[in-house]
Amino acid sequence: MKSSFINLPLGIMLICLLSQATCDNSVQNIPYVPVNFDINLNLPAYNDLNFVSNHITVAGGSKGLIIYRYTLDDFVVLDRHSTSDIQLGCTVTVDNDGLLISDASDCSESKWLIIDGSVSQGPAILPLHRYNTSWNPPILSVFN
Repeated sequence: MKSSFINLPLGIMLICLLSQATCDNSVQNIPYVPVNFDINLNLPAYNDLNFVSNHITVAGGSKGLIIYRYTLDDFVVLDRHSTSDIQLGCTVTVDNDGLLISDASDCSESKWLIIDGSVSQGPAILPLHRYNTSWNPPILSVFN
């Protein structure tokens, strides 16, 4: 009986700690949009992706997608929805250097790396949302 009285306060403290950890409103997620399509790199519209370090933008996802050819066999597909402040709904664009992605000055002026979507300059703390890819030449499949 004495043991259950000792465990009760510990259980209450554990529940309080868990509820605080799961109610953190600072973590935001972009809206979920199903993505599942194939592109044929032999088509002229996708010719830029036949060369490493090139990218294109296409419709899809929450605010559009950036498809980047990282290596001969690896592609990176990132959602264009800025993660700096999800509610603002800002769209990111690839900088002229082709290495950084940034949102507009009226948003947050955050920057992300095109090779994986990680934050390179804040105030954003979350990486851009990345989609899965499958490469079976000449078909690139993009999906959640």
